[in-house]
Amino acid sequence: MNKEEILSRLQIPVVAAPMFIISQTDLVKQCCKNGVLGTFPALNNRSTEGLEDWIIEIKEDLAQYEKETGQKAAPYGVNLIVHRTNPRLEADLEVIVRQQVPIIITSLGAVSDLVDKVHSYGGLVFHDVINTRHAQKAIEAGVDGLILVCAGAGGHAGTHNPIPFITEIRSMFDGIILLSGAMSSGQDVASAMQMGADLAYLGTRFINTDEAVASEDYKDMIIASGTSDIVYTAAISGVNGNYLRQSLEAAGITKELWHTKAKIDFGKLEAGSEAKAWKTIWGAGQGSATIHDKMPVGLLINRMKTEFKDALSRQAKLLERYV
Repeated sequence: MNKEEILSRLQIPVVAAPMFIISQTDLVKQCCKNGVLGTFPALNNRSTEGLEDWIIEIKEDLAQYEKETGQKAAPYGVNLIVHRTNPRLEADLEVIVRQQVPIIITSLGAVSDLVDKVHSYGGLVFHDVINTRHAQKAIEAGVDGLILVCAGAGGHAGTHNPIPFITEIRSMFDGIILLSGAMSSGQDVASAMQMGADLAYLGTRFINTDEAVASEDYKDMIIASGTSDIVYTAAISGVNGNYLRQSLEAAGITKELWHTKAKIDFGKLEAGSEAKAWKTIWGAGQGSATIHDKMPVGLLINRMKTEFKDALSRQAKLLERYV
C-alpha cells in the first residue's frame, strides 16, 4: 500500500488516532466504514492472542462491509509502543506481520528492523515525533510517514508550533506527513492541508463518540473544558502529555506535582495496574475547547466532511480576490 492508495481509500484526509483504552474495535470499524483511517493501540487488548482476535474481527467485518456495499473501506492501523519496557513488542509484531496489518503506528522508538518486517508484506509505518531530532532518526529507520505531534495535542504531545515544524520536516522528508494537535472540525482538517500535511491526526474529537470506550463523565468533562483546563505534564507516564486538569486533581495529582516526572514503564499497562489508573486520569488536547457535543462516529465524520468541503470552497474564493 502506497501513499496514493491510502489517500484514495479515504473520504476525508483524517486518521482517528490510537488512544489508550478508548480506541477499540467498534470505533475502528465505524471510522473505516465512513472513510477515515481507524487505529487502536495493541496494548488495548490485554493479551497478544486477544490482539490477533481483534485484528481478525476488524478484517472480517470490513470485508463483509465491502461485499455488501460494493465500496472500499478505509485502511486500519495498529499502534505499537517501541520501548524496552513493553514486554509484548516482539509477540505483538509477529501477529501484525502474520495478519498483514496495513498501517503500523510506532511510538517512543523508530527501529529499522521493525520497519523492514512491516515492509516485507507491503505494510507502512508511521512514527510519532515531537522534534526534528526524532524525525531524523525515524527517517533513517526508513519509516513511510511522520506524525508531527504539536503543541496542544492530547496524550503524549510536543511543544512545537505546527507551521514551522511542517515546513522544516517537509524540507528533509518526502513521505507522508500527518499533523497532530488540537483539531476538532473539518475546517481544522482543511487548515492542516493548507499548512502542508497529507493527513490530519485527530484523537480528542473521537472520544466524544458513541463507539469510544470512555465514560460519560469523561465526555462531559471534555465538553466543559477550555484550553486552560489542559495540563502538560510528565507526572503520569514519564513522557510529557496533555491531560484534563479536573481528572488529575480528582486523582490527587495537584498543581504541586505537575512538574514531577514518573518512571517510564509500559509493562504496567499490560499488568493492569496502570491501566486501572488511566480509567480516571483522562488525556485530552486543547481541541476540547471546541467540542460541545457527543454523537455516533458516522454522524461526526459526515459533519466533518461537510465542514471540510465548505472550508475548501471559502479558501478557493480567496483566489478571486488576491490572485
